Amino acid sequence: MSSSQDCGCGHDHGHDHGSGEFSLREALIPIVIAAVLFLIGFIFNQPLHNTPFAIAEYAVLIPAYLISGWSVLATAGRNILRGRVFDENFLMTIATLGAIAIHEIPEGVAVMLFFQIGELFQDYAVGRSRRSIRALLEVRPDTANLKIDGDIRQVSPESVNVGDVVIVRPGEKIPLDGDILSGASQVDTSTLTGESVPRTVTAGDTVLAGMINQSGALTVKVSKPFGESSVSKILELVENASSKKADTEKFITRFARYYTPVVVILSLAVAILPPLLIAGATQAVWTYRALVLLVISCPCGLVISIPLGYFGGVGGAAKRGILVKGSTYLDALTQVKTVVFDKTGTLSQGNFRVTDIVTCNGLSQHQLLALAAQVEGQSNHPVAQSIRQAYGQDVGTAGVQDYQEIAGHGITAQVEGRTVLAGNDRLLHRENIPHDVCTVDGTVAHIAVDGEYSGRIVIADELKPDAADAIRALHSQGIETAMLTGDSQAVADSIAKQLGLDQYRAELLPEDKVSALEALLARTGSKQSKVVFVGDGINDAPVIARADVGMAMGGLGSDAAIETADVVLMTDAPSKVAEAIQIAHKTLRIVWQNIVLAMAVKAIFVILGALGVATLWEAVFADVGVALLAILNAGRVLR
Repeated sequence: MSSSQDCGCGHDHGHDHGSGEFSLREALIPIVIAAVLFLIGFIFNQPLHNTPFAIAEYAVLIPAYLISGWSVLATAGRNILRGRVFDENFLMTIATLGAIAIHEIPEGVAVMLFFQIGELFQDYAVGRSRRSIRALLEVRPDTANLKIDGDIRQVSPESVNVGDVVIVRPGEKIPLDGDILSGASQVDTSTLTGESVPRTVTAGDTVLAGMINQSGALTVKVSKPFGESSVSKILELVENASSKKADTEKFITRFARYYTPVVVILSLAVAILPPLLIAGATQAVWTYRALVLLVISCPCGLVISIPLGYFGGVGGAAKRGILVKGSTYLDALTQVKTVVFDKTGTLSQGNFRVTDIVTCNGLSQHQLLALAAQVEGQSNHPVAQSIRQAYGQDVGTAGVQDYQEIAGHGITAQVEGRTVLAGNDRLLHRENIPHDVCTVDGTVAHIAVDGEYSGRIVIADELKPDAADAIRALHSQGIETAMLTGDSQAVADSIAKQLGLDQYRAELLPEDKVSALEALLARTGSKQSKVVFVGDGINDAPVIARADVGMAMGGLGSDAAIETADVVLMTDAPSKVAEAIQIAHKTLRIVWQNIVLAMAVKAIFVILGALGVATLWEAVFADVGVALLAILNAGRVLR
């Protein structure tokens, strides 16, 4: 893929910026050869020119011209055959051939040579951007220690199946996503999440492919094939990021389509009209000025720096554990006025624990907890897991029949011949079960047996340590915050007050979240006022897709949410939302700095060139200088 295809500008410089590694040594060889020939031709130009028919001058400088300019000439020729005449390759070709025609050969060679030097800097800068992203690829594990009948066999991660057991020794990369069966260790998650502090993991914890095991040996049961592992998805997200172009990039594509023919027509007018209309004006002088105008007008600085700026923004975000699926979303993040959060797993840890058990109708706390644990035995919901953990015994599912999950309400099942319901207050009202309390602080699982209310189990969920900082950071940027949750009104109110949220809505079913978000979108109205939704669960996928910019917690978030989202936060940290918006603003600021710089310098030199003040040499330096400054400026976003 060429650089132009990366940026979508329709300008192919004939350089490979694709997936192959950029080799500085290989790229330098032709430039050094051309530069040596150019210096010989420039320093000894007069003696070489004085040979018969200036044959020595041509013999030295024409090879330098072809070596340095062949890619431009070939690309211009191919584009003309395809019907794409007006691009910067065409501008440079006619400008340099014109310089040779009026026997300003060193200047024609200089145009091509300095252009190639500028391209070399571009390749190097793109290579740096890619390497910052490819740091993610380096986490790709090469082997897995597969445990088969007590033996350990080294195999490719692609050949390991779900359910297989692998051994991860200290210092090794975890080869696939899975759950720890035994062992405890510290794992380095920095390449996946951007977090520098190692994470402590023990039996029962989930680990992801690409994490580095630092201390103890781990026995891991594989939960996903390698193609669906976190590291593979990260790679796919980042490699496809350049396919979604920002509005600014599209603008430059349209701009170049009209800009180039206008420049060619103006140059022809400068070359032809003054000799016809102005007494004493010579064709040679005005042809030279037209060539200067062509060289100065080449939009290389824009073509190079704008996509590079966005690419740097995607790469810089990736280094911080924020995966942006395209530059269009960087643009959208700069227009965000409202950020809406899910609660569980997004603002809160999702680590529920039983804090209170209230019984009715003669049941003891142990009996109520046992019934709830049996009913919740087949559920993966965090509330169900916390109830089973509090019970502390293997309940089994032999005595449970007619198990049914009711979305947004709870569970109903037959337990040893009795009808048991476990769920929220909505479930009790739906089944018309009388109960004394509707509003309870904390997440609550109400239990009913054979149509009679039997008690409730209160479960608490801790807020993430950076949740309050995340809200403060967004407020400091003038962004409104909101929360949509399926939890109770009391819990939502408590969390909203703790964090300082501007608004919230509670007791929402998945479809209600979409309606609530659409109401916010309708209220903002303007295309310049974007709404972000941040979530993590499979029930968040529809609302993530509906938002202007959908964000998913990627560390342990659901696959559906991650695939639907436009931005993935690998640390599961809500504070990364404000950081992503800051990176987007910095990227757009740098892109527009480059646009203004390139246009201003070109406008000045176009006027100077038309008036005869600027020479072809100065035109070359102006063009290459703008491109280099733009490239260096674009590189800042990586830091």
